[in-house]
Amino acid sequence: MINWILGWPWVFMALFIIGVATTMGIVGLSLTRRLILHRFGHIADQNEETGFLHHGILFIYGLAVALLAIAVWENYAEVTKTVSAEAVAIAALYRDAGGYSEPTRSGLQASLKAYTEQIIHYAWPLQRRGEIPTGGVQAMDDVQQILFAFDPVTQREIAIHQETLRAYNNLVLARRLRLDSVNSGLPTPMWVVVLVGAMLTLGSSFFFHVESLRLHRLMVVLLSWILGLLIFLIAYYDRPYRGSHGIKPEAYELIYDQLMKPTSDR
Repeated sequence: MINWILGWPWVFMALFIIGVATTMGIVGLSLTRRLILHRFGHIADQNEETGFLHHGILFIYGLAVALLAIAVWENYAEVTKTVSAEAVAIAALYRDAGGYSEPTRSGLQASLKAYTEQIIHYAWPLQRRGEIPTGGVQAMDDVQQILFAFDPVTQREIAIHQETLRAYNNLVLARRLRLDSVNSGLPTPMWVVVLVGAMLTLGSSFFFHVESLRLHRLMVVLLSWILGLLIFLIAYYDRPYRGSHGIKPEAYELIYDQLMKPTSDR
């Protein structure tokens, strides 16, 4: 729902969300005091009832936002683990390939190197835009074809081949989980609840009787800031790959630099 601002640097993103919330608070307060409050008569005697309602709304919204914040952070952490698991599976498979004789060894390692390069230079930019990459299938098919064509004879070859097949299956699973997580995040109805709930919470603070407009405005601004920060926090972690603040392919780059680059280039 807010994908259009995810490409911004996180500082600008935070300032924009807080600025919008603050503007809505100041404008809403001014319009409410000018056009609505006088229709309720002497509202000074109703501050206790207004405060009870406001605190109830604030409590319910705060609880909902807290649960959503925990959910998006757990999803972000889970996606980070998935990325690390795929990088580890690539490294394990690449090292296991070193136990094969030629030309199986070179074929496996070349395919894994091509797959890692594809993730870093092709798949990751697409994931940052919210697109599911389709490349890498050929490299995975090449690895599978080489493994299935190999016929181990000795006990050593059988042991190595079993471990390599296990690492390959782990890689296939981790790749599938990564692709499935590209567009993970809160669905639109939940974002509607977050944004509409924020407006209701902010709006309920307009109906207090505060003689000093400056004091009332300051209270609304402070509430706007905390609501804006909470919305920013959820937006920041909601799409793990999106924008400049998303998960980076550092795990793959580390594997590539340490295992796959020629020794002279390390």
